[in-house]
Amino acid sequence: MQFQVKSAHAETLKTATLVLAVGEGRKLGNTAKAVDSACAGAISAVLKRGDIAGKPGQTLLLHSLPGLKAERVLLVGCGKGELGDRQYRKLAGSVLGILKGLAGNDAVLALDEIKVKGRNAYGKARLLIESLADGLYQFDQFKSEKAEPRALKKITLLADKAHLADIERGSLHAQAIASGMAFTRDLGNLPPNLCHPSYLAEQAKTLGKAHKNLKVEILDEKKLKELGAGAFLAVGQGSAQPPRMIVMHYQGGKKDEQPFALVGKGITFDTGGISIKPAAGMDEMKYDMGGAASVFGTLKAVLELQLPINLVCLLACAENMPSGSATRPGDIVTTMSGQTVEILNTDAEGRLVLCDTLTYAQRFNPRTLIDIATLTGACVVALGAHTSGLLGNNDALIKQLLKAGEAADDRAWQLPLFDEYQEQLDSPFADIANIGGPKAGTITAACFLSRFTKDVHWAHLDIAGTAWISGGKDKGATGRPVPLLTQYLLDQLK
Repeated sequence: MQFQVKSAHAETLKTATLVLAVGEGRKLGNTAKAVDSACAGAISAVLKRGDIAGKPGQTLLLHSLPGLKAERVLLVGCGKGELGDRQYRKLAGSVLGILKGLAGNDAVLALDEIKVKGRNAYGKARLLIESLADGLYQFDQFKSEKAEPRALKKITLLADKAHLADIERGSLHAQAIASGMAFTRDLGNLPPNLCHPSYLAEQAKTLGKAHKNLKVEILDEKKLKELGAGAFLAVGQGSAQPPRMIVMHYQGGKKDEQPFALVGKGITFDTGGISIKPAAGMDEMKYDMGGAASVFGTLKAVLELQLPINLVCLLACAENMPSGSATRPGDIVTTMSGQTVEILNTDAEGRLVLCDTLTYAQRFNPRTLIDIATLTGACVVALGAHTSGLLGNNDALIKQLLKAGEAADDRAWQLPLFDEYQEQLDSPFADIANIGGPKAGTITAACFLSRFTKDVHWAHLDIAGTAWISGGKDKGATGRPVPLLTQYLLDQLK
């Protein structure tokens, strides 16, 4: 889909569909009034009949209005006063639902007069385009019958001259983020027999070949063994698919500038290992690489925008399978940091690949270190499917991520990381156990990771509830938290 921004008089534009806002009480804004005047009051006449009340998301399609070059006019209700982000997204969804069913190949959206709480012209454009792009996503590459090609090819946002630059910037950022989200969703939705650690490594190499300022390094089993990554290797030893640590260096800033570091959990399929999961719903464990996929997507957005920062992206990729060579409950492994771990549950594997990757990441002396992982079912219980869990050891970093989540409408919520929770990880046989019992599972998982991040400003995003939608016809990867992470990096430029 092509998105563009234009400053022009709506009533003069030639387009398949012109979209106008109608306020509650059938009120028209200045742009809609100008269009109504150009078509000799035809829109007012329709409103007087009461076919649309102007409530948020209501739509009414009008054909062949006199005096207009637009073939159709789509009225959409925008309520009264300010809309919230969720209402605005639903409004965008209502518009898109109509546009996708029309034969026209373009549409002009004159919606900039709609007020959205806490959002300026830039923020509204970001939210609108990201919502539209999200609604246009489809994944049908494994279906024999593909979806019919849509007629709609171009969407233009109308902007007044005073806000043109802001809306253009919002459009640019939104399209890069949407592209990153789509890449993340594609990786997540791939079947695990195709999307395994080596496949992700090949994707990284392909990305590196396409961008001169991206260097890619793949650490195989031999290299991981040399580094002493005993926890990482323990997770993959039961699988026929070899584990890989993928390291991607983006050089957009000055050579001597400290990089930001993102670490993604990339368990391409998680059976639970010897501590095997129930069969029901296990197919969704292909999404256990959602953290790695979101780091890929964030990097793709950064590459498209060519942000003037340095960024190191590390993906901890393995497959967790049961076999005669798999790790057992009770095994003790030595991590890259030298700390020993008693593995009490092989289904708590994400923290094992992450701890060694977090240790490795610190050799790049990052300004901040953020890991992203579909880590705990406890986070889904605590926060549901709408909000990611956030923990860390630096208040400033936590606040920056929370703020970025609000701005991107990709929210997170901070959970405590008090010292008392650390005691739940005590082991009589090793330095640390890999689980802390049934209580506060999200927190104790973060406590485990904190043992390996004491010397760096670190944050942990648990996206177990937000990385994908479970069950039903809408099942699939969401592309989160690419908007949050990209917004965080954008904020560092200010």
